[in-house]
Amino acid sequence: MISHAYTENHIRYTTPVPKDRPVPTAADLDKMQWVADSHADEVVAAILGPWTDDAGTAARLKRVDELNAAIHGWQDNAGVCAWRPDARPAAAGIAEPLQRYLTAAQPLPPWADQDRVARAEAMFMDYGALSVTMLFCASLPECYVVPDLAAVLHATGQLEDRCEHRIRTTGAMIFPVMMTGGLTLPNGSGIAQVLKVRLIHAMVRNLILRASPGEAVTALRSANDNAPTIPPLAAVQPNDSMQRALHVHGWDIKACALPNNQEELAYTLLTFSYVFLRGMRRLGIAFTPAQEKDYLHAWNVAGYFLGIRRELMVDNMEDAATLFALMQARGRADVAKRPSPDPRPQLGGALMGAMESVIPDGPFKSFPVLLTRRLIEPASAHDLALDGSVSWISKVCFAALMGTALGFDAIARLMFPDFSISRLITRAIGYRLTCKLLMSQTRDLSVPVALRPGIRTLIAGWGKDSKASGWMNALEDSVTTHGDWEALERHEPR
Repeated sequence: MISHAYTENHIRYTTPVPKDRPVPTAADLDKMQWVADSHADEVVAAILGPWTDDAGTAARLKRVDELNAAIHGWQDNAGVCAWRPDARPAAAGIAEPLQRYLTAAQPLPPWADQDRVARAEAMFMDYGALSVTMLFCASLPECYVVPDLAAVLHATGQLEDRCEHRIRTTGAMIFPVMMTGGLTLPNGSGIAQVLKVRLIHAMVRNLILRASPGEAVTALRSANDNAPTIPPLAAVQPNDSMQRALHVHGWDIKACALPNNQEELAYTLLTFSYVFLRGMRRLGIAFTPAQEKDYLHAWNVAGYFLGIRRELMVDNMEDAATLFALMQARGRADVAKRPSPDPRPQLGGALMGAMESVIPDGPFKSFPVLLTRRLIEPASAHDLALDGSVSWISKVCFAALMGTALGFDAIARLMFPDFSISRLITRAIGYRLTCKLLMSQTRDLSVPVALRPGIRTLIAGWGKDSKASGWMNALEDSVTTHGDWEALERHEPR
């Protein structure tokens, strides 16, 4: 059982991380494209059943709904460990597999250090508004650069048609992970949320492949080179659920390998950790090397619960930069192998459109796009077709504003280390992204009900920058709002 890890006197792990672990090579990543997450995959396969039997699509999609309903009640880390099924999941035949899933999900790994995780959580809290800006303008855009990840989203319309849903789902994992005690305390919710996401990844693989990943790989290797890939069953319709869209879409497993494979999961993990830290550096708000390592460490712990292999994790910025660049280069090389149109510009355009929709009309409306172009790699901006999507007036305004801010910051910090006009600018953008896209007066984040008041209180506290002077906070209030931050009406007058 795992419940012993979440008592009030929880165990502290301080085993040092080996310093000589090599960065994965291209050959290592080739192998990881054919590795998924056997633990979660076996549980989902047991629940959905074999695709060779007589159960129809409707019956399997109903099982998916029953599974989603069962895990929806996972509120916090202690509750997950103590979870016992009620009559409904027991009757549906999903209780025993879920019990096995939670029992085998270990407590904190022996290499985890709770002090380092706590320091990373404090970093997120201190720079919360910027953390959201980095999610929108750096992490998510870089995530869509890898074509196989983009293909899964494109298959379901998760970005083009339901962009806000995808954004809020991502936020629903990040907040519980990075809030105080999310990965280490019984009343935290980070592990509970991550374990849900891990099962969703497994469901996605099963629905796309119409088999467990192991069965799909075995079938491919036993077939000849001309064997057909997983064919579409029907055209995806606008009103299809995500589950049905994944099931009927089809998948070129020979060209794309396994969906949500280990390489893709490790890449996504880097977008939440390394890309965040890199973006802060590009704004002139760099952390110390020790702080950067703590932040990478915290997300590696989260990655452990996501089912990501330890050998695919990195512990410092230099190794992270090397691995991230290698993974992006591999993704770009894969684009040429794809027979279908490149889905990445559509996904990038949907994300940029969602951000622009919450900025008032005028020369500043394109600032989220321009900030994205500053924070991500130039090649990534090209992949997402962001190069020519902004007027020259907006480009000049943004370049002048950011150039002046960064230059003035460099001088002012000689006397005032925490001074930052660039932080003020990005906080102003983060205000509208947070209060219009992540918060809503009609829809809450998809997090446990008990966690929502804490998130609202946390965001409300972002109204004051603890690192800024009184006059800078007053200046920020003039472009955001006075007092606490709260949800804004989506279609407020401009």
